[in-house]
Amino acid sequence: MKKIILEFINRGLVACGFGPLVLAVIYLILKHNGVIETLTVDQVCMGIFTLTALAFIVGGMNIIYQIERLPLMIAILIHGTVLYISYLATYLLNDWLQAGFVPIVVFTVIFVVGYIAIWIIICILTKRNTAKINKIIKEKQGQG
Repeated sequence: MKKIILEFINRGLVACGFGPLVLAVIYLILKHNGVIETLTVDQVCMGIFTLTALAFIVGGMNIIYQIERLPLMIAILIHGTVLYISYLATYLLNDWLQAGFVPIVVFTVIFVVGYIAIWIIICILTKRNTAKINKIIKEKQGQG
């Protein structure tokens, strides 16, 4: 367990450097779309802290798939739930999402659809790459 926690921290620290970069892109998009003109020091600090924490969590959570005794569907459920809560909290704390039933439902639908789409792409690519590797192994075994 200690090894998993240390790996989570390591992966999180590597990823959390991207938080402020993502925040800068978000603020530029909001500015260019006329959503914001200026930011207070509190808004900038909250954005930096929350996105750095979010990037740390997102980067670290991939360790969940390295736990061999954890069934894949359970790992996906834990991963998705932690990411959902982390993203939702980040959006709410930064006032990028109104705290209300309809905005949260819309956010939830977008998150779930995006998460499922990403997993479908990962599965397709993994099956394709596995088939290629199996074909190469069979060809090598036929030659040997």
